[in-house]
Formats: sequence, C-alpha cells, structure tokens
Amino acid sequence: MNGERRIHDGVRARRRFLAAAMLAPVAAGLSGCAGPAGTITTHGEGRNAPPGGGHGHGGELIEPVPAVGEDWSAVADALGRPGEVKREMLYYTGFPRTDLTVVSEGVTISPALALGSHTAFVRYADGSTLLMGDLVVAEDELQVVSDALHTHGLMQTAIHKHLLAQRPEVWWTHIHGHGSDPAELARGVRAALDRTATPPHDPSATEAGGPLDLDTDGIDRAFGVPGAEVGGIYKSLFARAETVNDGARILPSGVGAISAFNFQPLGKGRAALNGDFAMIAEEVPEVLPRLRSGGIDLVTLHHHGLTDDPRLFFLHIWAVDDAVRIAEALRPALELTNVVPLVQ
Repeated sequence: MNGERRIHDGVRARRRFLAAAMLAPVAAGLSGCAGPAGTITTHGEGRNAPPGGGHGHGGELIEPVPAVGEDWSAVADALGRPGEVKREMLYYTGFPRTDLTVVSEGVTISPALALGSHTAFVRYADGSTLLMGDLVVAEDELQVVSDALHTHGLMQTAIHKHLLAQRPEVWWTHIHGHGSDPAELARGVRAALDRTATPPHDPSATEAGGPLDLDTDGIDRAFGVPGAEVGGIYKSLFARAETVNDGARILPSGVGAISAFNFQPLGKGRAALNGDFAMIAEEVPEVLPRLRSGGIDLVTLHHHGLTDDPRLFFLHIWAVDDAVRIAEALRPALELTNVVPLVQ
C-alpha cells in the first residue's frame, strides 16, 4: 500500500506542476517555463538531489562543466560541419537525412520530424568528454556503420525503429563514447557517417521557413508550455526532473533524458506526430494504456543507454490527426511522468 500511495502522490504532484505551467503566460517564452535548473520539480527531487531509482552509483559523481563554441572547434572540424552550444554545456550537431524519401503510413516524412542524425558532446570536471548521439541509417547501411563505430571504439547502445510501416526501411542506432580527446570521438562519428549517404552539408541551415500550418497556440495550451518551430516542424520538449547519471557522470538537463513531441504539418491543422516518452519503470504500465486510450500508436519501447541511473525506458509514438487533438491526448500521459519543460 505504501508503494501505491507514493506512486499516486507522485502523479498528483506532476499534475500540479503541469497545471501551474498552464497558468504561465505563453508569451513569456521557453526560458520562462522551468526557470533555473532545479527550481521546478516533482517527487520533491531537484537537479542537485541524490539520484533516485535505478541501480544507483556508489562512487563520487562527476559534474559537467560549461564550454563555449570555440572549445569545440576541433570537434566541428572532425565532424565536417559546425554545431551549436545549448544550455552552456551541450555541443549539438545535426545531420538531417535529406537524401532519404521515407513514407510511413502514407505520410512523406520530413527530415526534421524523424530523420535527423545528431551528436551531443559534454565536457566534465575530470577533463573527459562524453559523446551521445543517434544515427539514422538505411537498412543496407546499418552493418557497415556498426563496423565503423566499433573500429573507432564507439558503442551502440540501441538499434530500433521510430516509424511504423516505413518505406524504405530505416533504422536508428544510439551511439556512446567517452574519452580524453573529443576530436577523436568526433572522428569516429565521422567515419560512421561516411558509410552512409548523409549529405556533407545541412541544407536546412540556410533555408528560411515560412509560417506553419498548425494551431501552435492550441498545442501550447494543451501542453501548458510553449514549443518552438525547428526545420518546418513544431517541437514540444520536456526533460526528466530528477538528476540522471550516465555511470559516474551527471547528465546536463536535456541530454539523454528527454520526452519530445514533433508535429509535421499536413494541412488544415492536421499533423503527423513522431515523438518519444522518457520514463522510469513504474511509469511505463500507466503511460502506455493512457496513450492508446487517446488514439496514439505505440512504435517501440526500449532503453537508449546502458548505465543510466535512474534506468530510463523510451517509448516512440506516432499519430496522424488534428494537431491540437493529438497534444490534448498526450497531456494526460505526460502528467504521469516526472518531467519539466526543457529550454530549447
């Protein structure tokens, strides 16, 4: 009974958080939703609280440290394109698969919706660098990409799909690396990308986007926080509220522990949704039926990491409907998870 009471108390706390977020003016922007890291939490856990759940870590945890763009110049050279620093600690580089024309359940998938390879680098107080990423590969590329990653000492921590009934067949592989030389990690990623037909340059970096044919205000109201237009889609992002570690390393908010909901306009307010929930084990059996009751399709349930604490499960989802109706169907399931809005 005590365990059930804790779960229900946690659910009520998350609902109070999201209800409070809905009252915040959308005009305040994403930076005003969550405030400084750790100021809005559920379960009584802040970003500086001891890690809860999962298998635990017995040693001293290592903190991430800030880094500016110039600190990542060798990584940019090795990857062959510039990235961007997010939230002062994360160095992010995208590699959209604009070479692929993928159709899922009659929808031609935008690269920004579900075909974006990406890497994230984080520096730590011990002088090391952590690499996490996700590579989108065609089925005939998967094995040679895997070989290139292994040759350069990078791990694959997941191999799965994000889409249903897709043509051609496309796979997603999560990658992980850790070392003292971030450029060497980046060269391993580049070697894997070179085994694919990923374009050498990102055309979306110079393309100007027009207004989205979506009721973005309605989506924002449904979630209670504002999203953002990125590459012709609308994104609403949430990060786990508790501290999440990768082994001995504390992950900055927004690295490896995100619930993301991406809306691709289909005309007349309709959208294709591709996204995922980041959950701990006790949340999984509540979230899945709540999504199905709202008409959301389930695609894949799996781990992204090997040594995360708490242990996270990721659920990839799909829907085609009025965009606001989709967001309204996602909201009750989101309330069952321990998340805060993520500054994009």
